[in-house]
Amino acid sequence: MCAYSVDPDISKASTLPGSYYSDAAAFERGKERYFASSWQFIGHSDLVKVAGQVAPVDLLPGLLDEPLLLTRDTTDQVHCMSNVCTHRGMKLCEGPGNERFLRCRYHGRRFGLDGKFQSMPEFDQVQDFPTEADNLAKVPFAKLGPFLFASANPAAPFEDVFGPVIERLSWLPLDEFVPDHANSRDYMVRCHWALYVDNYLEGFHIPFIHAGLNEVIDYDTYKTEMFEWGNLQLAETKGGEGAFDLPSSSPDFGKQISAYYYWIFPNLMLNFYPWGLSINVIRPLGPALTKVSFIRFVWDASKVAHGAGAELDRVEREDEQVVELVQRGIHSRFYSRGRFSPTKEQGTHQFHRMLANRLNLVS
Repeated sequence: MCAYSVDPDISKASTLPGSYYSDAAAFERGKERYFASSWQFIGHSDLVKVAGQVAPVDLLPGLLDEPLLLTRDTTDQVHCMSNVCTHRGMKLCEGPGNERFLRCRYHGRRFGLDGKFQSMPEFDQVQDFPTEADNLAKVPFAKLGPFLFASANPAAPFEDVFGPVIERLSWLPLDEFVPDHANSRDYMVRCHWALYVDNYLEGFHIPFIHAGLNEVIDYDTYKTEMFEWGNLQLAETKGGEGAFDLPSSSPDFGKQISAYYYWIFPNLMLNFYPWGLSINVIRPLGPALTKVSFIRFVWDASKVAHGAGAELDRVEREDEQVVELVQRGIHSRFYSRGRFSPTKEQGTHQFHRMLANRLNLVS
């Protein structure tokens, strides 16, 4: 695998080379360096709303495919644990439901809803048994309002990674956001996952690609704010229609904000609109195939048809066409590296540096 580098000075920097997007070794190494160490969205707290509920989920299906299990025990505590039996590795819980305990159907090993080992047939003669290793492994997880996140091996605490979101939008009543399954969508995009993120992280292309979106946001006010684990793209409206009604406690009070576009490294987008939230999860399925999930939650249904968040499907299809063309072009024998716009591509520059720095870490 090649060593990659991106100059920290955006005015001098060049992008990652086109070869990065077809580097199979970099793609495989990124599974641990980028994704296993990141916080991933795993669902809404309604998955385990009442005591006794259990819900199996997969951590980043199609890439990590780590089987996890959410439970709510009889004391009303929510747990996130490995969904793999500690005896022979059988997937423990195969579907959602209500249970008093967890039992592996392979050999009968039993666990409490907190993941602690309870019993096992035919093990009376086993010495030094059970031990801590016979409990189901606890998996780090956290909540942002009703939204659940987990990580196989977090590089930083949840509060550090999501702190800028929590602080900036503390006034939003996230617990009032209702899942909108009917308007959530999955898209299959024929490109490397990082190309999709590249495109998301700059508003530079909006006047050229998104005519409808460009009519409702004020491009001249579009800006990017960086923080350690991601960035925020702020968009103001034209004419005030489709803007947040911001409280005086908001640092943006007095501005006509149409959207808060948060990106959390490496593949998570939290797009807040006056009507609610679109959580976008970028799921790599291979070096040239990506699944993009738009998972919607509505807060104020009367505002869905207005502003920057009114035509998400159209914007996505426009982005999809562009990144698929880039996927084809970036492998050209005549393309090597591009340069960054210091005023419009700060987010993409940050992303490329994060990718390169993590790949080059000594194992």
